Amino acid sequence: MASAKKIKESLIKQLEEKNANVEHFLGLVDDYIWYFNQEKAMQKDVKNRGHTYSSISASGKEYEKENPSVKNAVMYNKQKLAILKELGLTTENCISDDEDEL
Repeated sequence: MASAKKIKESLIKQLEEKNANVEHFLGLVDDYIWYFNQEKAMQKDVKNRGHTYSSISASGKEYEKENPSVKNAVMYNKQKLAILKELGLTTENCISDDEDEL
């Protein structure tokens, strides 16, 4: 799994290749990384607590509650995809990091 740092470097490199490494788009890259980190935190929470978890109601009864991290992870992922679309970065125009090593 790639780290946030590696992903950020890759996104910036993609922008540079398109001559689009301007402040607005670099700011979107920062936003992307924020959503990336939030999504990872939500995934970790789901892994630890599951899709549902036990909670105590106001009346003191235990019940199963849906883990909001499931919905949040999906929301963060959608935002990441929207940012990539705004940046014009798709698999069709992606430049492989492996090309640097040739």
